Amino acid sequence: MEGAPAPPQAPSGEWMSGLFGCFDDVLSCAMTLFLPCFTLAKNTESSGEASFIVGLLISLIPTVNFLWMIFLRYKTREKFAIEGSIAGDIVTVFCCGFCTLAQEYREYKMRAEVAPPEPIARV
Repeated sequence: MEGAPAPPQAPSGEWMSGLFGCFDDVLSCAMTLFLPCFTLAKNTESSGEASFIVGLLISLIPTVNFLWMIFLRYKTREKFAIEGSIAGDIVTVFCCGFCTLAQEYREYKMRAEVAPPEPIARV
């Protein structure tokens, strides 16, 4: 259709939402502030690296949760071809852990809206 607006496109090599873009989605910001273990579990599930329950359990183990957050940030960047480095991921998670969780949550949510998942083929 000619009159239909084009869906928003994911920028190449960039995050769709900034690190401090909490006002892009206030709900995700509040959820991360009050229930960071839930946000980490949702990010784990969205990344495809493990289930929600595994992500929830990981979020409750000190040090492991920090390392998992770094790993998930790396995998998110890799999945969406976002520029960055593992050193940058470590610094970002260390300095702004809640902000990184919220940013990744928004990223998966926004990218799903831009390109919905393929329907499952029935056999």
